[in-house]
Amino acid sequence: MTKVTVLPNTTLNPHISTARDVLTNEAEALREMASHLDYPFADVVDLLLSIKGRIITTGMGKSGHIARKIAATFASTGQPSFFVHPAEANHGDMGMITTQDAVIALSNSGETGELANIIEFTHRFNIPLVGITRNSESTLHKLSTHPICLPRYPEACPMGLAPTTSTTMMLALGDALAVALLNARGFTAADFKTFHPGGSLGGKLRKVKECMHTDKRLPLVKATDSMSQVLITMSEKGFGCAGVINSQEELIGVITDGDLRRHMQANLLDKTADEIMTSSPLTITADTLMTDALALMNHKRITSLFIVVDNKPIGIIHVHDFLRVGIQ
Repeated sequence: MTKVTVLPNTTLNPHISTARDVLTNEAEALREMASHLDYPFADVVDLLLSIKGRIITTGMGKSGHIARKIAATFASTGQPSFFVHPAEANHGDMGMITTQDAVIALSNSGETGELANIIEFTHRFNIPLVGITRNSESTLHKLSTHPICLPRYPEACPMGLAPTTSTTMMLALGDALAVALLNARGFTAADFKTFHPGGSLGGKLRKVKECMHTDKRLPLVKATDSMSQVLITMSEKGFGCAGVINSQEELIGVITDGDLRRHMQANLLDKTADEIMTSSPLTITADTLMTDALALMNHKRITSLFIVVDNKPIGIIHVHDFLRVGIQ
């Protein structure tokens, strides 16, 4: 049964009332934009997929801050991109834009004076220009090769002046472009890791082969080994288990602390590994994501997993290894 959270009565708190009005206003604007999104958006995606260079974003003031974030999102999802400040472009940074690039210019009014030279530059060198504005009669909209006009939804500011709803729409549209691009290119979680090697996100996107224990660290015993030898191996390696291999060095079973408890009797040490092991153990491949491996271990309630190639063990991963790379 779904738990319903009842919000407290906030009629006496004007701050919460104002905040809810702002969030509702911006959410409605996003729904309006989504419902009117059409082929001009698809044309922009096709354009950005076809260019051989980078995506250059630009804008002044609050639009510039949004443009900078959009460039960062593109770059983090595998699309080379960076922000060019229009004022700096007028003093030499125009050379950062090449004929292989596409320019995305953001301006709420579409009449930002500092963008004039960038607009002229794109026309002179036949560089595609994506103009994002709320004014379909503006200079930016009319001179863009790929104009996108946002809904003229009122700003959340009570005076209707502070950039709030308009910048939220611009930011969301940038996210929509980035996600559409990565979907079209078949961008994967592994690709994402390439551009996010640090932090907890990098850890979660690591593959098992980057963290597994190999070679002499592997707790392996032969099927015919005595249980006394198995216990020595388990104690030395410290993984709480031992993998059992046959004469072809294939993994045919695993012995865990749980198996030892289940078979605890006076003649335990007289038995061989293949008499105590659990056959057909659960295994994974070296290219398995660490997050997927942890999910599997949690589901099966186990603390270690062997990594195999052609059913031959090449590594082992333990639950402590996930903590080591910041995955919980």
